[in-house]
Amino acid sequence: MDPTMLKRQRTFDPTAAWFPESLTEDPSTWVDQSLVSVEQMSPGGVRLVMDYAERCRRLIEDGPGHCGLLQGKIMAAVFYEASTRTACSFHAAMLRLGGSVIPLPSSSSSVSKGESLADTIRCLECYCDVLVLRHPDKGSCDTAARAASIPVLNAGDGTGEHPTQALLDVYTMRAELGGDAPQDCTVTLAGDLKHGRTVHSLAVLLARAQFGNLSLRYIAPPSLEMPDGVKAQVAAAGVDQTEVSTLAEGIRGADVLYVTRIQKERFDNESDYHDVKGSYVLTPAIMKDAKEKMAVMHPLPRVDEIHTDVDDDPRAAYFRQMRNGMYVRMALLLLTCGKIPPLSP
Repeated sequence: MDPTMLKRQRTFDPTAAWFPESLTEDPSTWVDQSLVSVEQMSPGGVRLVMDYAERCRRLIEDGPGHCGLLQGKIMAAVFYEASTRTACSFHAAMLRLGGSVIPLPSSSSSVSKGESLADTIRCLECYCDVLVLRHPDKGSCDTAARAASIPVLNAGDGTGEHPTQALLDVYTMRAELGGDAPQDCTVTLAGDLKHGRTVHSLAVLLARAQFGNLSLRYIAPPSLEMPDGVKAQVAAAGVDQTEVSTLAEGIRGADVLYVTRIQKERFDNESDYHDVKGSYVLTPAIMKDAKEKMAVMHPLPRVDEIHTDVDDDPRAAYFRQMRNGMYVRMALLLLTCGKIPPLSP
């Protein structure tokens, strides 16, 4: 066993709030730290992740495709909810960096016997160096990080946050639009904005990261609007935000259209879900009114909110967005483990 494992201590106050903007442009501030909320990152910290992710992209696309920077490191992937993209991209990220993965779906863990989340985390920290957690309960990743003596990366906690998704979304905007994007951009968020943890984290991250001349638009069915708490955080950062009622309005002049599905699993009554399902469907006809250079993004999975005929449009970025998730998660694993990605070949 790595002798450092025996020396780990819980050095934080379990009742204290996470320090806002404590993860900065200084890589040393990320080492051995959990990522629970986008509020932990300073504007410089966000840009550091973008820089590391770009180095990781070059390693994969222009270089050998892998390295041994995390050789000997083990990541536990603890998923209490179904996941394709987040789980697989974290796995691939760790393997590309030379590390190993312990996958633990809830069906295989002692949670089925009544074990608490905190006890599960304290068990797994005996075997690994970093832990990735997805859980259906809002605030669960905060609970896990306070119980752990190793870094915990939030891979989505109920209707709360999804900080690693928000980071890969910003990276995708930069990759698709170029320049200083999303600076000087209009970003439209459409769909289930009430339950969508991806849009919660993205809106707050965009606002807090100080991208100049940024504006947000919201499109949602009645009862599924962006929560007031999220809008208050955006407003506090001085970012303009407006609500529109149709995709045609939302797409007009937008640089990014970020579409989300209506989340059936968050509804108590299935009939309420069917009342709003299919409220917005992006089609090639609607895309005719979009900018020639615009990015259509989606955290996936999709149901019926983007017609498959849109997939052939060069502005459809959602499959490239998936691959970007691996680069960003490679960057986060390197930062957490105190490693610097190689420069471009």
